Amino acid sequence: MKTLKNALNSMELIFTVAVAVACSASYASFMQTPAADTANTAQSASAAAMPVVTISARRMTAEEKHISLMQERQALLARPAVHTL
Repeated sequence: MKTLKNALNSMELIFTVAVAVACSASYASFMQTPAADTANTAQSASAAAMPVVTISARRMTAEEKHISLMQERQALLARPAVHTL
């Protein structure tokens, strides 16, 4: 009976400490200053620093997509399956 009482007392202590840590972390995060304004951050990024990718290819037709998917499935089925435990 005494062991059970000690275990319950320890659990109560752990819960109390966890609540205290959570409350203090919440209070500390609330007291922090807000982050920099996103508009100022966006203005600081220059256009030259941002890479631009241009894709010059035509779109596949529905039939071409279907054929491509069938070829991919056949290639996957041709490979031996890898089994993991």
